Amino acid sequence: MSSPKIHETAEVSESAHIGNGASIWQYTHIRENAKVGNQSIIGRGVYIGSGVEIGDNCKIQNYALLYEPAKLEDGVFIGPSVVLTNDEYPRAINPDESLKSGLDWKPVGVTIRKGASIGAGSICVAPIEIGEWALVAAGSTVTQDVPAFALVAGTPAKIINWVGKSGIPPKKIAETKFECPKTGEIYKLTSNEKLEVE
Repeated sequence: MSSPKIHETAEVSESAHIGNGASIWQYTHIRENAKVGNQSIIGRGVYIGSGVEIGDNCKIQNYALLYEPAKLEDGVFIGPSVVLTNDEYPRAINPDESLKSGLDWKPVGVTIRKGASIGAGSICVAPIEIGEWALVAAGSTVTQDVPAFALVAGTPAKIINWVGKSGIPPKKIAETKFECPKTGEIYKLTSNEKLEVE
């Protein structure tokens, strides 16, 4: 694999790990101890917080904000201007009106599982987990965990359909069976209303 490509305007901490073949574009800021996996692409103006973990073959589009301790598994897509939050009870000041410091709150993270996609302008409010191959529609506000293969949309986001690994909603072929029109892969709906590969 080739060495990473880091644009001269990007600010990358010396303690960050950038994988082989990764591309870091203009004005991106990658903080201390963050990890960017092999072949991942980080777009213009992205912020990646301290210790954030990004897997292999991920695509992080322009101006996304990934606050620690976010964790992205392999093959995750993050659309433009997506925000992954990290403060469950945000305040600038304490009850005594003193300015909050890093010791006055505990960061909580967003975990995004393999192959999932977060559409442009969406906000994922920590602490939550986005399941494998799930799809968050553009402009959504996600406040609860999203199951694998679910398509969610809205504010707050709710399940409106299911998607296969291709990102396309599968077609119903039996009472609890679905087929991806692109790949032919078969999925089944479980008794607890979750989709999984058969």
